[in-house]
Amino acid sequence: MSALNYKHLHYFWVVAKAGGVGKAAERLHLTPQSISGQLGVLEEALATQLFRRVGRTLELTEAGRMVLGYAEEIFVLGEELQEALRQQPASRSMQFRVGIADMVAKSVAYQLLEPAMRIEEKPRLQCREGRLDSLLGELAVHRLDLVIADRPMPTKLNVRGFSHLLGECGLTFLAAPALAATHAGHFPQLLDTAPLLLPGEDAAVRPKLMRWLDELRIRPRIVGEFDDSALLNAFGKEGAGIYAVPSTISELIQAQTGSVRLGQTDQVTEQFYAISTERRLTHPAVLAISTTARQEMFSVPN
Repeated sequence: MSALNYKHLHYFWVVAKAGGVGKAAERLHLTPQSISGQLGVLEEALATQLFRRVGRTLELTEAGRMVLGYAEEIFVLGEELQEALRQQPASRSMQFRVGIADMVAKSVAYQLLEPAMRIEEKPRLQCREGRLDSLLGELAVHRLDLVIADRPMPTKLNVRGFSHLLGECGLTFLAAPALAATHAGHFPQLLDTAPLLLPGEDAAVRPKLMRWLDELRIRPRIVGEFDDSALLNAFGKEGAGIYAVPSTISELIQAQTGSVRLGQTDQVTEQFYAISTERRLTHPAVLAISTTARQEMFSVPN
């Protein structure tokens, strides 16, 4: 296979996006014959057919669809680069693009990110929330600078990244006042047969929590499971069940929701990680996050 010619790849991308050689020729200000010839050179270099002719139209082959996916990332990033460079330096602030995994509590995410807004060169913060595997995919193609997650980098993903432990904390169990009044008693035994709201199966803390309850032979009644921490807290606020929050933000959640504290445990801990493409943290905003988390928010195991 010959070295990839990105000019030929660009012609292919435009043809695929335009829906045909004729329309692509108009956009590129070239003759259809010239583009067809360049596509042939690209197919020869890749040793695969990218298009098949169906009547008067061209359709992508399976290999063509795969190549288009890569070309899309390459040239969309190129367009973003050109757009960024077109901005005047005086009006362009440092971009700081952060992905936040669904199961990271929003209040924790805010407390982690807030120090980044206090550095001398204040960044323009862009936050994106989603599933961890999806966010790591965006990190891999440099659409994100950092991912905040409740677990380290999964080994099964073929993505280059490094996990930096920010810290950990125990869990505090809360309930709406009316529900708390009907489940008074010694903690954690009061959780036995009580309605409990659980984080979803993707949450790293869930198996730890279930194992702890099982070891204590406490059998709560599971009434809800949530992939989003904010939704879980909203149901807890309305009295749908007892719910656990990271102890570092328990007082804040109590103030926001009016919930009552039932008890706290350090036997189950929730961890928080910054995942980046840097083995050693150098981004000033990320350094501010890491320093504040370790010194003010969490304990960091040795």
